[in-house]
Amino acid sequence: MTNPVLSVENLSLRYRVPGGSLQVLRDVSLSVQPGEVLGIAGESGCGKSTLAAAMIDLTGANAERTAGTIRLSGRDILSLGQADRRRMRGRDVAMVFQDPMTAFSPVLTMGSQLVDFQCNLDGVSRREKRNRARAMLARVGLSDPDLAMARFPHELSGGMRQRAAIAAALLMRPAVLIADEPTTALDVTMEAQIIHLLRELQADYGCAIVIVTHHLGVIAELCDRVAVMYAGQVVEEAPVDALYHDPRHPYTRALLACDPARIEEHTGRLPAIGGRLPDLTAPPPGCAFAPRCPLASDRCRTLPPPRVTIGPGRAALCHEVAP
Repeated sequence: MTNPVLSVENLSLRYRVPGGSLQVLRDVSLSVQPGEVLGIAGESGCGKSTLAAAMIDLTGANAERTAGTIRLSGRDILSLGQADRRRMRGRDVAMVFQDPMTAFSPVLTMGSQLVDFQCNLDGVSRREKRNRARAMLARVGLSDPDLAMARFPHELSGGMRQRAAIAAALLMRPAVLIADEPTTALDVTMEAQIIHLLRELQADYGCAIVIVTHHLGVIAELCDRVAVMYAGQVVEEAPVDALYHDPRHPYTRALLACDPARIEEHTGRLPAIGGRLPDLTAPPPGCAFAPRCPLASDRCRTLPPPRVTIGPGRAALCHEVAP
């Protein structure tokens, strides 16, 4: 196996909040191989977007890393100086944010912003940068890239803005593209188009993709492997087909059971996982999912769950999972 292009090793991160701290990431480890598409799934509030932001070192000022490393092509990005980290973003790793409207300045045209996004591209004239931006807008499916470059962000539709955000992220040909809920604000038809576009771009440019989403259908369509998060931890990791056909962690089973696409009979009630996420200002000593888990025993409530290797590329954080 080749060396991972991106790896997170035993990462713990907390947010300072009034009266204490919120343990948003707890001993998270995962890796992404060159050209691989990794999905990160889980309920809202489980730490998915925080993990994505940490991968590009864009967590808030109140965030504090308490343990672990993040390596991009073998370099620990958290040990780099501020100037080196700024050069890394866009060139080596880039991000597509959940809301494309807030990803762009409202007072500059799309063309001027796409040119400025190439500031780390040395030895290239502004004219050539505009040509590169125009070509990338055409590649992501905007039928009139010249018109799009002359417009302000609010003059584009939601789908056009999301395509422009993907174009902006790919302008520097990064090794890793991180997409945080890239289809949340889109209708079903546009969502399908963006998924198809990401699949095509991954094949064209060979970049690894990390996609954060609560939409299990997006993961099934796009990803090679999936990491399921709960309460700031990766509770299961597996190839996507194996996870969908044979989920091992009780939370993964419950999450998949809530997918509306799996409902075969007419019902007046949508399935839901009972209970709620634990308070991460004081994480429980045992398994965070134990209060909601039908398989939980006394040891689940008092002892941290072990990481159990199930098979090649498969692991789960659970007392009740057999190897």
